[in-house]
Amino acid sequence: MNTQKLLNIALEGIDTVGYRLDQLGITGKVNRHNIAAYLMAEQKYLEGEWDSVQAKVYRRRSQLERLGHALESRADALVGPVLARVNRFRASQ
Repeated sequence: MNTQKLLNIALEGIDTVGYRLDQLGITGKVNRHNIAAYLMAEQKYLEGEWDSVQAKVYRRRSQLERLGHALESRADALVGPVLARVNRFRASQ
């Protein structure tokens, strides 16, 4: 079945339910426009939440990369002189 056809059937059902509820005096807020507005608002909310999660992931990744670079530089500073002495000792023998 075509997606557009299914969408139209669903929207007609929503309109029918909203019309029946309105006839009974229950509510006038169930219609395709209010439901579409609600879904769009929820979509934007979820997009914002996803962006927030992505920003946190990128921030943590950046922090880990900086930590890795700091550890490498400290290891080079510590191991460099030791390797130099070992190389001098090997060269003298």
